Amino acid sequence: MTQEGADREKTKVPEGFRRKAPWNAAQGVRNLTEMAMMLALIEAVKRALDFLPNVELVTFLFLVFTILYGRKTILVSFAFTGIETLVFGSGLWVVMYLYVWPLEIVCVSLLHRYFPKDRDGYWWYCIFAALFGLFFGAACAIPYWIMGGPKAAIAWWIAGIPYDVVHGVSNFILCFVLFRPVMKAARKIGLGRNANRS
Repeated sequence: MTQEGADREKTKVPEGFRRKAPWNAAQGVRNLTEMAMMLALIEAVKRALDFLPNVELVTFLFLVFTILYGRKTILVSFAFTGIETLVFGSGLWVVMYLYVWPLEIVCVSLLHRYFPKDRDGYWWYCIFAALFGLFFGAACAIPYWIMGGPKAAIAWWIAGIPYDVVHGVSNFILCFVLFRPVMKAARKIGLGRNANRS
């Protein structure tokens, strides 16, 4: 080793103390713009389908955005809950939204690790969307369990099972019909982290 190499080795900064790359303003603006676009689209389709009980595209869009944009979708879910609270006022449903949508995003992220290509995960995403709708009421019953015990939670969940069935079936149909064309269009125009994973 030369003297210069030895000096460099002595002054080498430990891994944990290395300076991080400077913040990229352009990337920050891009991230903010993408999240604003996701939020606007989710809110628009939510309002458009409000007249149909438990038929919604929010589940589908969070699924697609998680595949395309990854972890930043969780921030969008919190912003979505914030806007819904401003529109409809506060209630116990706000607590539910604060964990139900991030839960979906985490599950889709895990699923996407096993099926990085869209065509490989197609049926799994459709099944997941259906199960998410079917068990949406059960997941939302957790605050009732904490506040009123298991009987209150189970009673609340059972009362909403017909709506959960509609939710699950409609989620499956929407994902079955829309997933392939939406993902194909998104990949074609270069949206998301890995635009070529079709």
